[in-house]
Amino acid sequence: MPQDLIVRNAKLRDGSQVDIAVSDGKYAEITPKISDSSSQEIDAGGNLVTESFVVAQLHLDKVYTVDWLEEAAAGYFDEGMGGAMTTIERAAEVKRHYEEDEALERMNRALTKAALSGATHIRAFIDIDSKAELKGMKAALRAKEQWRDRIDLQLVAFAQDGLLREPGAEELMWEGMELGADVVGGIPWIEFTEADMRRHTDITFEMATKYDKDLTSLVDDAGDPDLRTSEYLAVSSIKHGWQGRVVASQARASAIYNEVYHLKWVELLRQGGVGIVTNPHSGPLHVRVQELAKAGITLALGGESIHDAYYPFGRCNMLEAAFVCTHTLWSMEPDDQELLYDMITVNAAKLMRLPTHQIAVGNAANLVILQDDSVREALTHHREPRYVIFEGRVTAESTSSSNLVD
Repeated sequence: MPQDLIVRNAKLRDGSQVDIAVSDGKYAEITPKISDSSSQEIDAGGNLVTESFVVAQLHLDKVYTVDWLEEAAAGYFDEGMGGAMTTIERAAEVKRHYEEDEALERMNRALTKAALSGATHIRAFIDIDSKAELKGMKAALRAKEQWRDRIDLQLVAFAQDGLLREPGAEELMWEGMELGADVVGGIPWIEFTEADMRRHTDITFEMATKYDKDLTSLVDDAGDPDLRTSEYLAVSSIKHGWQGRVVASQARASAIYNEVYHLKWVELLRQGGVGIVTNPHSGPLHVRVQELAKAGITLALGGESIHDAYYPFGRCNMLEAAFVCTHTLWSMEPDDQELLYDMITVNAAKLMRLPTHQIAVGNAANLVILQDDSVREALTHHREPRYVIFEGRVTAESTSSSNLVD
């Protein structure tokens, strides 16, 4: 029976070489040799073929704003991250310049790079507060529709500047959910008091349960071992029965928790079914990735930022982000490389509740055909994939041929 697409001579991560047939947007057959034909065939040439890349955290409304407020990131990069809150307060000023159309233009620039780099699913954080109002969310809703044939965007209504300390933010967040946000986003540690931090998390769970939405919360993002909002997040997940639907981003303070509390904290994450998104490339502190992975906590890398106040580089190339993290995490061994690759593919998909994001018959065919034949080489070069396939259709193609000249 003719197939819609056949990828031949594909090398999977387990080392096997297979042909992959795709029909009606799904994997139809995966076997060493497919005898069927197709009007569209791609020869992978023995290069690595994997699930496409999943970006579990990207601040899409802030992309390409670094030049608007160039000094904002200074405190965020300090060794102890003591100036993190001040940095966020200064960076918030860029949002006063937002206009819906210009925000959409910046988003489209970033999403073009993401698509070429093999990202097919992105959880996009969109700030909602008295400065941004709903301009970023309205632009992102337009982007979601424009890109739906290439990238699946999950839009997070994100209370970046707080819910208690920011006048009108809670009302705007409720409006953002009514507009069509896919995920509730909090940042409880930004509040001034312990009571307000807890109330912030309570409000986000009220929204999540009312709209039956997942919840992602940026927690404890500074060098203060007394920051414990991730603990309350996990406890709240248990209380509301939201296990598997809650993600904690950053949690950088956990890097300096004492050993006794860190063990308790990991167990709370496990019982609360809370996954972790970490971005070791964008700050000097990060969660203890290897320890958490061994404990069974689901971990993902985020693309986080593209040319904004918190990270002046980036292009939503998840191979590049993982490559940088091999150094910041000192994760050079083969098993470490495989973990990092999981964190930009299947693990990130699990956190975003994409259950069919695996190369298996019957699943949605979202894959990349790389220009390299192993995870190590892919991380080394972090090149754009030769082909990107979203729901069974080729959506991007790239070649890399460099030649010396006489």
